[in-house]
Amino acid sequence: MLKLTKTQTFLAANHERFRLLPLSQLAAIADTQETSLKSQTHTQKPLELHPSLHIDPKYFVSVLLNCKNIFQIKQAHAQIVANGLLTNLFVSNKLLYIYVQHKAIDEAHAFFGGMREKDPVSWSVMVGGFAKDGDFVNCFRTFKELTRCSVQPDNYTLPFVLRVCRDRMDLLMGSLVHGVVLKSGLCWDHFVCAALVDMYAKCRVIDDARKLFDDMHKKDLVTWTVMIDGYAECGNAKESLVLFDWMREEGIVPDKITMVTVVNACSKLGAMHKARFVHDYICSMKFSLNVILGTAMIDMYAKCGSVDFAREIFDGMREKNVISWSVMIAAYGYHGQGKKALDLFPMMLNCGIMPNRITFVSLLYACSHAGLVDEGFELFNIMWDKYGVKPDVKHCTCIVDLLGRAGRLDEALKLIENMTVEKDEGLWSAFLAACRIHKHVELAEWAAKSLLELQPQNPSHYVLLSNIYVNAGMWEDMAKVRNLMTKRNLKKIPGWTWIEVDNKIHQFSVGDKSHPLSKEIYGLLKSLIEKLELAGYVPDTNFVLHDVDEEVKVGMLYTHSEKLAITFGLIATPEGTPIRITKNLRVCGDCHTFIKFVSAITKRSIIVRDSNRFHHFNEGACSCGDYW
Repeated sequence: MLKLTKTQTFLAANHERFRLLPLSQLAAIADTQETSLKSQTHTQKPLELHPSLHIDPKYFVSVLLNCKNIFQIKQAHAQIVANGLLTNLFVSNKLLYIYVQHKAIDEAHAFFGGMREKDPVSWSVMVGGFAKDGDFVNCFRTFKELTRCSVQPDNYTLPFVLRVCRDRMDLLMGSLVHGVVLKSGLCWDHFVCAALVDMYAKCRVIDDARKLFDDMHKKDLVTWTVMIDGYAECGNAKESLVLFDWMREEGIVPDKITMVTVVNACSKLGAMHKARFVHDYICSMKFSLNVILGTAMIDMYAKCGSVDFAREIFDGMREKNVISWSVMIAAYGYHGQGKKALDLFPMMLNCGIMPNRITFVSLLYACSHAGLVDEGFELFNIMWDKYGVKPDVKHCTCIVDLLGRAGRLDEALKLIENMTVEKDEGLWSAFLAACRIHKHVELAEWAAKSLLELQPQNPSHYVLLSNIYVNAGMWEDMAKVRNLMTKRNLKKIPGWTWIEVDNKIHQFSVGDKSHPLSKEIYGLLKSLIEKLELAGYVPDTNFVLHDVDEEVKVGMLYTHSEKLAITFGLIATPEGTPIRITKNLRVCGDCHTFIKFVSAITKRSIIVRDSNRFHHFNEGACSCGDYW
């Protein structure tokens, strides 16, 4: 038999309103009361309650809303019990909600489990509470229990569950919830539909997201922002900017959050004209450059080819955090200006900003792309001892890349073998790329084996290994790799090059003849190559990955997408202006040499953004110093 204290006995016998409560619950409530009374003499401020008994539910709802901490909530909980109002669903739901708002999820869950009656609001609050707390397992479990109890989910519960699916990128569960949405008749509800669009976009099922988006009768700013961001994340930044223009035509005024997504889309597209337009629009809307928007714009200008514009934004920001500094350091890094990247580090420290793991990734990346081996090792050695930043696989990858580019493959291999952190595909890719640069077939095969175990469905790994075999003249081994790709239904990612002219993106593939000015492009390219050959340019057929005659190889080289885009740029842009192109893959060695000669002969500055970094060609030289 449960033994009661004097206070518990008093609560049990004092009023008939307690007769509906289990004895154990009365004991727990009384214990809460005793604990509360003891605590009042210490640090906690007691909740001020009217001395008389109040059974008006509105009074206790007001009390709950004024609770500042869990101590006061439990006091109010005890008073609600003492006044017999736990059976009032309105009050119980409010109490549950207050527990959740104060992140007392365990207390909320315990109270929810003891509720004799629950309505859709009760379930919604509990599902939302678990979602906000990051307890996805209990969130899904509670939602499933809700559906089993034949409770109709509302437009509060469903968005919470869909956001969990989004955060976990759980497309299967998201699709099942979509089915519940259809059965519940909420498919046209604005909040539910917006959450579905968000979920599908984040799960990269962009076509389904767009269909839902197009079918929505009303689209608010949040939905537009989600859709714009979804296209950018799925690699279609061009459509993101089309949507932004459409949104403005519909009279929807963007906020700073929307502009951050638009700026990020420009970063991915790499189109300077679009970047300038978006910058001008931000200025016209008088948006101040806070840390988030300002940092996004630094990244945008850097990835559109102008590290100088990026630095202007950086210098103009009133407030900078560690991410702002890290992004600016990274910008110098992938533009090949490693010394300037390192110069920023002491400036950051002098401003009282301590580095984090991202800062050191940016610094080490800058060192690896500028050949600053000693500086990179010094940073790697002090990051933990001096700044308390423990090296992870990203930092180790940068060091492997640093050593590999410098031709110190044995040291890179020793570092990999002695690593205590788990090796990932990024690290093995960096080592494999170094093997390609220095034509070390044996180590390449070893790295490729580990890489393909981690990512057997990534075609770029097979292509890189086959390229290494081609450069070594090992055509039979290359054929085996390509046959393995065929068996696994893997296709090589096609190479594309983009150039922006007059606010329009022109796209070229190898041997492309689909452009309206194709005849003019090939005519100029032919005469241009003749001039280059007279100046000393010799086509490097090692970059043709086919076992064909030398003459055929030369013909293939001449129609690479980079060459076509640059030739079009010479036709379509004013003489003396820079030509900016973007390549989705790494620029090949022959094209790199070709562009150096073009910049010398035409006296044009050519800026190339490939999958690894930026190359600035001027008067026959590249900013990378042929170190890439």
